[in-house]
Amino acid sequence: MQKPVVSGGAVVSRVLLVGQAPGDKEPVLGRPFAWTAGRKLFRWFREHAGVDEATFRSGVYMAAVCRCFPGKKESGGDRVPEADEILNCSGWLKAEMDLLHPALVIAVGKLAIRQFMPCEKLDAVIGSAFPTEYAGHRFDLVPLPHPSGASPWPHQEPGRVLLPRALRLIAEHPAWRESMKHVLPG
Repeated sequence: MQKPVVSGGAVVSRVLLVGQAPGDKEPVLGRPFAWTAGRKLFRWFREHAGVDEATFRSGVYMAAVCRCFPGKKESGGDRVPEADEILNCSGWLKAEMDLLHPALVIAVGKLAIRQFMPCEKLDAVIGSAFPTEYAGHRFDLVPLPHPSGASPWPHQEPGRVLLPRALRLIAEHPAWRESMKHVLPG
């Protein structure tokens, strides 16, 4: 893992987004989802939940399974964090759960989803909300696919149907509405 640690900043929210790990641009820019995947993620939320990037960042606490860039694979692309690296960072997520007591967790990508529930196929989990318990806390989990350009899943069936369904579940969740009350009508 390559320092520095990337943080979403101090946002008090009952909504917690958990990603996989920062890419190579995030440490330089100093925030999670700061590059290509972030542009796509924030476009999803703008189109389906009515909030722009600045509003999202001000109302949702952003965490990750691993907090530092894991480096590149020899074949190119970002390396997936290994089990010992995930374990090494797990205390941060548990501490954040203790501080925030989230009512809604948005897990982005299979690695993040797998911290909370089994996930072999995105088709089986995207588009649904799951009552979940983690580190002694109960919350609703809404999984999303990873917004990287490497994954065609959101652009083909059933992703084209399931992704908007998942985003609607998030937008209709009471914790989301509370965290966005300063920008959403009603």
